[in-house]
Amino acid sequence: MKVHLRYFAAIREAIGLGTEEVQTQSQTVAELREELRLRGGAYAEALAQGRAVRTALDQVLCDPSARLHEGCELAFFPPVTGG
Repeated sequence: MKVHLRYFAAIREAIGLGTEEVQTQSQTVAELREELRLRGGAYAEALAQGRAVRTALDQVLCDPSARLHEGCELAFFPPVTGG
């Protein structure tokens, strides 16, 4: 399936892209994050297991078990703090 990816803040800076489209067989957010991490390099570092990364599926915050669907938008971003 085709998934539209968006990267924000430090993740965007690390990967060097704001957006990209991928073809994937991954069914969940967690599976796709792992697929991207296995690309190595900046992806492995920015999306490493244990690193705090928030996700939104079609602009709604979601957890790693959220199911992907054809043409969806998945955003990755670091936790936001305020003060």
